[in-house]
Amino acid sequence: MMNTKITRELFDKVILPVYAPAQFIPVKGQGSRVWDQNGEDYIDFAGGIAVNALGHCHPRLMKALQEQSEKLWHVSNVFTNEPALTLAQKLIDNTFADRVFFANSGAEANEAAFKLARYYATEKYSPYKTKIIAFYQSFHGRTFFTVSVGGQAKYSDGFGPKPADIVHVPFNNLDAVKAIIDDHTCAVVLEPVQGEGGLTSATPEFLQGVRELCDQYNALLIFDEVQCGMGRTGSLFTYQQYGITPDILTSAKALGGGFPISAMLTTNEIASVMHPGVHGTTYGGNPLACAVGCEAFDIINSPEVLEGVQQRRAIFIEKLEEINDQFKVFREYRGKGLLLGAELQPQFHDKAREFLNVATEFNVMILNAGTNVLRFTPSLIISENEIQEGMMRFAKAVEKVVNA
Repeated sequence: MMNTKITRELFDKVILPVYAPAQFIPVKGQGSRVWDQNGEDYIDFAGGIAVNALGHCHPRLMKALQEQSEKLWHVSNVFTNEPALTLAQKLIDNTFADRVFFANSGAEANEAAFKLARYYATEKYSPYKTKIIAFYQSFHGRTFFTVSVGGQAKYSDGFGPKPADIVHVPFNNLDAVKAIIDDHTCAVVLEPVQGEGGLTSATPEFLQGVRELCDQYNALLIFDEVQCGMGRTGSLFTYQQYGITPDILTSAKALGGGFPISAMLTTNEIASVMHPGVHGTTYGGNPLACAVGCEAFDIINSPEVLEGVQQRRAIFIEKLEEINDQFKVFREYRGKGLLLGAELQPQFHDKAREFLNVATEFNVMILNAGTNVLRFTPSLIISENEIQEGMMRFAKAVEKVVNA
């Protein structure tokens, strides 16, 4: 193996074929730039899919990781540790929550949230109060439970019988929720801004109506803020922009600034049904992850970073408009803050992935959200110069796709 050349072709030989990565291999990152094996630099507008909220190799995150690596790596949840307790307290002090459960990924945080909702409902009300209402085009993770709650059959079909008592309705359609919610409903689950589903934002009226319905039927309201939380939309968590408080909230992606960590947040009342052994995890609350998470939290939860999100969004949209004036490719702009979607015009529908692939030819990294929306989730502190340069590169990619 020591003599094996590391190439993109090796991926096709050794990795389970569930991904189709770009042809170049990133080997180094700094801020919002990435370099490949040949020393070519790329402007990163993808941010590891909204993970690298502070860019690559932020010096304060590196320092936190280095210092913790010399103290304690892992002890399991047979014991607790200082970084986990510190990060939990930061989350509690800045949100509605009283209790935190740490895991490693958004899927695990959502899995814990859905299990907690059902456990709470069956313990407190009835063994038949198990229905989960979710929404088409949602995405909540890749475990079998979370992918079943997610409203995209392409991710959940083909794996055998799905968990029962999960119902999907159209997003932003309050009448559809009213038609299906009842005393057997334990939870309504939603993303305030749908991430993988095309960057559709919930309307204030919809969220307010869902909150009232949950209260009426003693159902829990779960907000999946795995992608839209941790400063991504311009507030620490997106629910804070709506003035509507969930009962359970999940966070991941940017929570560790690139280090794998996730969290489920809830209240004392809901947490009261749990007891040791009901749920658990091996790596959740890992000292390394929590130490980095503490530092990332302090940087992101600052006025200069949160206020800068909207300023950067305005620059992105200005540059997208300049591109659109020339090539007429975008229909509308979606999402909030730096969870930004550009919906393609009908003549370019189903070509989002092509735009993404061609962009890499011009050394800029972007994402898609479905087949008709381009997604931009850069560092929250990306410089204006990097936005300008990246958009110049992206314009050349758009020109190539349009003229193909």
